[in-house]
Amino acid sequence: MKILVLNGINLNMFGKRDPRQYGTATLAQIDASLVALGTELGAEVACFQTNHEGEMVERIHAAHTDGTEAVLINPGAWTHYSYGIRDALAILSAPIFEVHMSNIHAREAFRHHSVISEIARGQIAGFGVDSYLLALRAAVSALQAARG
Repeated sequence: MKILVLNGINLNMFGKRDPRQYGTATLAQIDASLVALGTELGAEVACFQTNHEGEMVERIHAAHTDGTEAVLINPGAWTHYSYGIRDALAILSAPIFEVHMSNIHAREAFRHHSVISEIARGQIAGFGVDSYLLALRAAVSALQAARG
């Protein structure tokens, strides 16, 4: 199983950015936890982060041909307005799992809407680093179920 984890704008600042909302774990620590759990679950996890919307779209496009079987994405602020990222994801046949460290539904009103959620298999939000780990478990479970 090959699973791609995508992190969007400003998420490279985890560990420095508003610890009350996001905790103190860095993105490198989150990525390492995902790779380790992936190994335990029999999945190969690749992680990618960018602050440039076009680069994110290009990485999503590459997922069409690189063997990606599932995508976990925390788009950051792009969650709420990036139709370009949403449309790139919609082209994929792989299931998409939307991830947020904070509970976006308990924050500012503009954060309550996700342009990604209607094309995602599910959304996991509000559990800090565990949001990523729960999403990875869900992705592996979905892939295993699809294989019978």
